[in-house]
Amino acid sequence: MYRHGLSALAWLGRRGTLALPISILLGIGLPFLSAYARPFLTETVFLLLVLAFLRVDPNAVRLRLSRPRLTLLASFWMALGVPLLCAGLIALARPDWMTSDLAMILFIVTAAPCVMSAPAFIYLMGLDGALSLTVLITATAIAPLSAPLMAEIQAAALPAGTGLHLDGLPLALRLAALLGGSILTAALIRKIAGKTAITEAKSSIDGLNVLILLFFAIAAMDGVAASFAERPLFTSALALATFAAAFVQILITLLLFAPAGIADAFAIAHATGNRNMGLMVAALGGTLPELVWLWFALGQLPIYMLPFLLKPVARHISARPVAGITD
Repeated sequence: MYRHGLSALAWLGRRGTLALPISILLGIGLPFLSAYARPFLTETVFLLLVLAFLRVDPNAVRLRLSRPRLTLLASFWMALGVPLLCAGLIALARPDWMTSDLAMILFIVTAAPCVMSAPAFIYLMGLDGALSLTVLITATAIAPLSAPLMAEIQAAALPAGTGLHLDGLPLALRLAALLGGSILTAALIRKIAGKTAITEAKSSIDGLNVLILLFFAIAAMDGVAASFAERPLFTSALALATFAAAFVQILITLLLFAPAGIADAFAIAHATGNRNMGLMVAALGGTLPELVWLWFALGQLPIYMLPFLLKPVARHISARPVAGITD
């Protein structure tokens, strides 16, 4: 029974990039389960982090951290460069249509660190997730300092002077507990199971990732089906806008980091285009305007679908000779 379960997970893991968009559609189609799944979002993120730390080669992470220049550049670009670029464009354009809801959306889509599942997505696309994981750790670690600063800078650039205030200390403590706990849990599992068993089970770990991401999709899609039914054109347009926001960040980052090598640039670009908006949503308080929540929910669509859409690109990259780590 146990071996059959592992085989089923391995089968699912090998088809992860196809299973992800199916899971997000299931999440939309099962709205009655959202109320039950939503209270467990934090635990879901924790499990995704544990699997990411379990899946990655510790030696590869140590190598990245021992030569941190690229990781730091990527993290600061994600945390400071992108939101500052956004603030600069707002200050230049001074759009009359800007509202507090749109300001909050711009903040959560540019100032948040990458999604906790970014390394898992990179693995599902067949690439090495070590850089993605080290960028995740660094960008998340600096978020308590960078996010409040970017909120104030973006607010100052707005015509209406919309304020976005975050309490950095509680956020820092939550992030530290989440990261530290997941690292320790993964290390304990690795010690008990052994390196060989973990290596042999990588496809099963990928399959477990897919199942947990399905649960997350069900929790995050609360209200999306109703919005499509009530306002199909508006909701479809907003969904397309979330894809545009992701692709713009990915393309700019890919061009900017191309000198580091295509594989590393792709991992950084993917992380930059897939933001952990849920973290910022939690930090901004439990109650959100309807439009901001709808953006957050629809913003999961590109996160889940990009691995499938970008898999041909990743396959081409994996076939190229591997370049050394730029430092």
